[in-house]
Amino acid sequence: MPGTVSPSDTGESLGPLPQEFAAILRPELPGLIKEIGIEVTRAYPEYARLLNGPFGHGIRVGVEQSISVFVDQVAEPTSPSALRDEMCRRFGRYEAYEGRTLDTLQSAYRLGARIALRRAKKVGRSYDLSPTMMLTFADALFAYVDELESLSREGYLEARSRSGEQHGLLRRRLLHLLLAGPPVPRTAVAELSEQAAWPLPEQVTLVALRSPAVLEQGDLDADVLADLGDPQPHLLIPGPVDPARRRMLDRALFGNRAAVGLTVAAADAHDSIRWARRTLELVDTGVVKDGPLVFCADHLVSLWLLSDPGLLDQLARRELAPLAALTPSRRDRLVDTLRIWLDTRGTAAQMGALLGVHPQTVRYRMRSLDAVLGDRLQNADRRFAIQLVLHALRLRPHP
Repeated sequence: MPGTVSPSDTGESLGPLPQEFAAILRPELPGLIKEIGIEVTRAYPEYARLLNGPFGHGIRVGVEQSISVFVDQVAEPTSPSALRDEMCRRFGRYEAYEGRTLDTLQSAYRLGARIALRRAKKVGRSYDLSPTMMLTFADALFAYVDELESLSREGYLEARSRSGEQHGLLRRRLLHLLLAGPPVPRTAVAELSEQAAWPLPEQVTLVALRSPAVLEQGDLDADVLADLGDPQPHLLIPGPVDPARRRMLDRALFGNRAAVGLTVAAADAHDSIRWARRTLELVDTGVVKDGPLVFCADHLVSLWLLSDPGLLDQLARRELAPLAALTPSRRDRLVDTLRIWLDTRGTAAQMGALLGVHPQTVRYRMRSLDAVLGDRLQNADRRFAIQLVLHALRLRPHP
C-alpha cells in the first residue's frame, strides 16, 4: 500500500496490538466515522446518492460496524462480528445488483483505511507512541481491510451466482415458451422476454444438437438462447445465421454435430427446430450427408418428401399398385426406366445411354409400362404423384 511501511522494511517482528490501544482509539471513533463518510462520498459520488436514499441508514450502520469491530477486536480478539460480516456481504451484494465490479468498493475501503491511519498517526504523536506500535497498527489495519474485502467478495459472488441462475432460468423458460408454438399468446412471450432482458427479435433460427452437447455457454454470443441439458439440446439464434453467426457456431460447436433450421418468424420457432431435428434424423439414415454443421436449407426437398413416411408408403402403394404383381427384378427394371423417363422425357437412345441398355430395350420397357400403368402416365396429376413417389423412395436408404 503506498505510504505504508511493511514489517520487513524495519527488520522488526510485529506482534498484536496491546489491548490498551483500544482505549486510545475509542474516543476518536465518532469523528473518524464522520470524516471517512465525508471523504468517501466526495471521492465516490455514487455512495453519496446511496446515503441520501432509502438505504442510507443501513449503509451508515455498516460503516460504523466496520470501524467499531476493529477497535473491539483490539480490546478483545474474540469479539463477535456477525453484524459486521453481514453488512460487508450486503455491500458486495449491492455492487453486484448495480452491475458494477468490486473495484469501487475496494477503493472506498482502502480510502477509509488511509484516513484511519492518518488519524492514528495524529493520536500516536499525542500519546508519544513508538514507531513500532504505529507500524503494528498499520499492519493490523490493512489486514483488517483485506478481511472486509473478502467478506464483500462473498456477498458479491453470491449475488452474481443467484442473479446468473435466475437470469438463466428466465431465458430457458422463454426458449421453451417460444418453442411451444401456438396458441401461446404473444403478450406472454413479450412479458417474459422483458423479464429476461432479451429483446424479442422478428426472426429466429433454431439449431438442433446431438446429445450430449459438449460446449461452453460462454462460447456462444450473449443473445443466443440455449438449453444444453435437454435430451434434445438446442439453440435459438436471433435473426439469420450470417457469416458472423456461422463463425460463432463453428467455434462453439467444435467437436459437436448439429443441424441449422430455417430462419422463421419468432412465432414459428417450433417449425425451425422440428425441421432441424428431422434433418439430424435424415443424417442418421444416410439420406443427408453427415458433417459438423448441416443446414436444412440445403435439403428442403428431401425434408418435404420424407416428412411423413407413413403417408409416403400409402401413396407409393396406390400409385405403383399395378407393378406389385411383377417379379422383383422386372419391377426394378421398369421402375428405373420409368424414373429416367419422368426425369428426362428423353428419346429411347438418350434413355438407353443413361440406363446402359439398348434403345430397343427401352422401347420394350416403355410399352410394358403403358400396358401395366394404363392411363396413369397420361394424367398429369397421377404422373406428378408417381414422380414424387419414385424420387422419395430413391432417397430412402432401403426403399
